[in-house]
Amino acid sequence: MSTDNTEAKLDLSEKGRAKDGTVISMDKRLFMQFMAFGDCWNTDEIINELRNSKMDLVLYADINDPYGIGLLAMSQDPDFFVGDLRKFLNNSTFMELSQKPEMTMLGRTYSFGYEPDLEKTLISGQRAKVLDSDWPWAIWYPLRREKGFETLSDDEQRAILGEHGKLGFKFGHAGLGRDIRLASHGLDKNDNDFVIGVLGKDLFPLSALIQAMRKTKQTSQYLESLGPFFVGKAIWQSEL
Repeated sequence: MSTDNTEAKLDLSEKGRAKDGTVISMDKRLFMQFMAFGDCWNTDEIINELRNSKMDLVLYADINDPYGIGLLAMSQDPDFFVGDLRKFLNNSTFMELSQKPEMTMLGRTYSFGYEPDLEKTLISGQRAKVLDSDWPWAIWYPLRREKGFETLSDDEQRAILGEHGKLGFKFGHAGLGRDIRLASHGLDKNDNDFVIGVLGKDLFPLSALIQAMRKTKQTSQYLESLGPFFVGKAIWQSEL
């Protein structure tokens, strides 16, 4: 009697669909981490250090804290966050600041399964959104769904998410807002499901979009927690 010890290979790649209907896949994704800091009295030195770091970063001024800033970092390699980024933060002006751990968020890009261009969906398109100097305003926040949402049928989930998505498309088509959707399952201490970034040329449309989304079925019935929210404006971005 023989035993087959061959391990079944799990396919964890992101899936899309070509125009001819063929399923396509790519085993790459972009990780993004947001951190907030206080006690920042002067951003000039920090901006100079960020510029010299040669990393993919965005620095935000916190609209709700006159001495607050936010830092968004991006990489396809999670080792970056515990390696190069960690070393940079521990050997720069950031050491003099007070971190706000309750605002730390970490997530990864993902596909829905129908996107025809996975590289743009997962990597270059998301990077371009946050590094676009014409869209400097941002609201970043985590969210956690009610566990009951996962027990709904696929059709029910699609209908609920479709209602939410149509609002985002409406604002995006009007040039009023763009969104970054990051999966955060198991990546933070609060067990959040997603990290959301809403980006815009002006702040008011972003507030209006979030207000409109409060009326959707997902937000009103299937969210367990939302926030905390960071609201800021990019004062320095890596070159696109």
